[in-house]
Amino acid sequence: MQAGSVHGVLFAVAVLVLVGIGVVTIGDQWWWLPPVASIHGATIDALFTVTLVVTGIVFILVHLLLAYFVWRYRARSPQQQAYFYLENRPLEVVYTLVPALTLTSLIAVGTRAWFRIHSSPPAEAMPVRVIGEQFAWRFQYPGADGTLGRFHPRFISEENPFGLDPEDPASHDDIITTELHVPLNRPVVAYINSKDVLHSFFVPALRVKQDAVPGMTTRFWFIPTQTGTYDIPCAELCGQGHYIMRGQMVVESNAAFEAWLAQQPTFSTMVGLSH
Repeated sequence: MQAGSVHGVLFAVAVLVLVGIGVVTIGDQWWWLPPVASIHGATIDALFTVTLVVTGIVFILVHLLLAYFVWRYRARSPQQQAYFYLENRPLEVVYTLVPALTLTSLIAVGTRAWFRIHSSPPAEAMPVRVIGEQFAWRFQYPGADGTLGRFHPRFISEENPFGLDPEDPASHDDIITTELHVPLNRPVVAYINSKDVLHSFFVPALRVKQDAVPGMTTRFWFIPTQTGTYDIPCAELCGQGHYIMRGQMVVESNAAFEAWLAQQPTFSTMVGLSH
């Protein structure tokens, strides 16, 4: 190998080493995942890390092998003929089965995590309805009866912008807010609806993203594990004002949550329903 080629290889290795050091030392602060705030989120993070490590190792090995073949089988003379290699059955079986088994294992673990998030919530889970509209999030909490009132876009009117059924007694004591508050370490089940177009309810701290589909109710449940205030962007292009569609989730102690909830007006008060 010529001196220039050696220097080029050494330079490329040095660049890769420096990039790797930069990613490890400062990448976590700039572009890595935000702090996780749910039990399901920890599972998603573990799956993400395993996938990243496996694919990263494969990426490095494949490119090292490519570099070796470029160097090892380079042309040394104008008369040199390429070696024709027809097949190698044992090698083909190995490089087919190993990736297939690895990917199947990763998919199986991911599928299990997905079913856990969308499984039936615990009986003690607190119900919350998430209502997406252009261009904001609204949240419906049950009142003293513990039951969410019916929601449907056909109930939307100038007097009832929230889309709750005014004829449903369960909706009268419900609470509508523009901020999602949830108690720490308590299961919460979110029922997700849309008033107009397709939205996507995305809470990065929970590692959960779920579409809000007009005419349908989607669902997931979670257990918040860290107090704090977290962003709720819309992850689906929903119109010209999509960029401003953001909400907040506040995770707080149960006492603080109950105090906040007690200060919110009921649906009947907001729209002037008579009891």
